[in-house]
Amino acid sequence: MFDFHSVRAALVGAISFIIVLFYGKFLRRRSKMPPGPFPLPILGNFLQLHSDGLVPALIKISKKYGPFCTVHFGSRPTVVVTGYQALKEVFTDYGDAFLNRGSIPVFDRLFKYEGLSFTNGDTWKQLRQFSLQTLKDFGMGKKSLEDPIVEEAHHIVEQFRKLNGEPFEPSTTLMCASSNILANLLMGTRYDYNNKKWMEILQKSREAFHIASSFWGQLYDLFPKIMSYLPGPHRSIFTLLEPLENELMDSIQFHQETLDPACPRDYIDCFLIRMRQEEKTVGLKTPFTVRNLKASIYDMFLGGTESTAVTVNFGYLILIKNPELQDMIHEEIEQVIGQGREPRAGDQSQMPYMNALIHEIQRYSDIFPMGFTRATSRNITFHGYYIPKGTNVLPMLTTALQDSSHFETPSEFNIKHFLDENGKFKTNDAFLPFAAGKRGCIAKNLVRMQLFLFFTIILQRFTLKSMVDPKDLDISPLESGMENVPPAIKIIFIPRTIEGGA
Repeated sequence: MFDFHSVRAALVGAISFIIVLFYGKFLRRRSKMPPGPFPLPILGNFLQLHSDGLVPALIKISKKYGPFCTVHFGSRPTVVVTGYQALKEVFTDYGDAFLNRGSIPVFDRLFKYEGLSFTNGDTWKQLRQFSLQTLKDFGMGKKSLEDPIVEEAHHIVEQFRKLNGEPFEPSTTLMCASSNILANLLMGTRYDYNNKKWMEILQKSREAFHIASSFWGQLYDLFPKIMSYLPGPHRSIFTLLEPLENELMDSIQFHQETLDPACPRDYIDCFLIRMRQEEKTVGLKTPFTVRNLKASIYDMFLGGTESTAVTVNFGYLILIKNPELQDMIHEEIEQVIGQGREPRAGDQSQMPYMNALIHEIQRYSDIFPMGFTRATSRNITFHGYYIPKGTNVLPMLTTALQDSSHFETPSEFNIKHFLDENGKFKTNDAFLPFAAGKRGCIAKNLVRMQLFLFFTIILQRFTLKSMVDPKDLDISPLESGMENVPPAIKIIFIPRTIEGGA
């Protein structure tokens, strides 16, 4: 005779045993990891992360649990690293153990674990070595790239002069200018500011970053599988970026059709030549494929264009908020460069205030506060904790840039953070906007030259004014998540008298 109650009791007992077994295994694994708030099933630490906003919540948790703590993004355990000293250990002291790229759901879907930034192991090593050498060959960080940057700065000047003193929100123009430096290196081309198609592509890319940094983007990062099926603004991230992807694929196809192996024009040509060389070796497993080429230039365009343009945009807002800074910089430009010639990269060593200003703009604007997720490349015992291979590691760059042991007034804009008592420029170890170590930003030297020339040439030719009293101007980020998004504020660009200048 069928005994329903006995069967039910047996099922309940079996399920309870499985739950206890699984839960016990989870507790044992958790006890070996760095400490952190207790996660709920499926939700992880969502309640703690949602309450204060993602970046403030992670900093709050780290203050309670220490510079190495474990936070669950949904079901993903992530070791959150805060403070300069802890970041230094992860980036450099134990860099090889934290070398892999971790899971970033938005980018996982965009890049499909392909390309320069989102691969690991030998594939990543070959792509990075090739990219570093190729970009250097085409002038990255060298004097030979100075002329295209200066030329692009002249186009910005012309664009601002056409305004005739009318207020203007410069974000899209700055995006186009920044993208053109990369377009020159990667694709051998330049886009005009009147190119409606390209400007629309950049505007959509910018909007995608804004959504990714919003609450909806953070929800997607926490629960990617669930959010993939739910309606909301997060779904438009990927459609907004499709036009840029299509434009880059069109460029790759054009390069394939017009390639001259004896005369490479740019990064794409060099990659295609390397592809052909490796195709000749039978059985060779090579990372030099069209898919990795597309993902690599896609990644460099997104990251490089956005970061530089947003830094310059934040810099403009800081300058109109603090007009006394402009007076100081204008005086230095007059003393070092004058009005009869244009600035060059070599002037930077003679301009401590401009150098300090740019560094402080980068520190204060804090473009990517959470950096980009790493992952452990092997099992590691670290500070007495056991961190398994493949565990996500989140380097909170903002906590180095705002480390009070390295910056006197970390929450305030203070150019003296990079000036010594004699008014000379000084470096600061905690200045980590490019991260550090083997996974550090591949184009940091390009960005440094670009920022110096863009700021110096514009400030040589213009005074930037706010439409309201600077005291009433709020330049706080609109969003703070993956990226700190600057507010859309109109600026008045007033031409200065330049004798013999353009």
